[in-house]
Amino acid sequence: MLYSERLWVPIWWWAAGAAVAVLLAAEIHMGAPGIRAWLPYVVLLPLIAWALFAFSRLRVEVVAGTTGAELRVGSAHLPLDVASKAAVVPATAKSAALGRQLDPLAFVQHRTWVKQMVIVVLDDANDPTPYWLISTKHPEELLAVLTAHGVEAR
Repeated sequence: MLYSERLWVPIWWWAAGAAVAVLLAAEIHMGAPGIRAWLPYVVLLPLIAWALFAFSRLRVEVVAGTTGAELRVGSAHLPLDVASKAAVVPATAKSAALGRQLDPLAFVQHRTWVKQMVIVVLDDANDPTPYWLISTKHPEELLAVLTAHGVEAR
């Protein structure tokens, strides 16, 4: 493992999710007597926790294998020998990169709570994907690992 990070949701999202679940459950609690009064708490709190945990499952990794280094984002894999260039997309350019400048064939893993991204441009005639656009909390570290394995930094 050359680089690894998990894109956890911010801690305040957990507090806000719990507050929303408790408020919704309290609304139902006021109108239902007995066991039905507590059932929304038992259902909604774990449901919100599961949803926030599911949002936090995305991992960005660079691993060294027998055939060379590989960039892994979630379940997608990219051998670094097909990557030609990489660059940091600052927070100020994020909306432009995800807006009008976005190629519809690009592979995008975006998380709204992560401010910066990295773009990895591909040079593979067999792949129609022009580039990968990846959210990362440590773009300089990821770029350093990519450049150490033959990807040109821009």
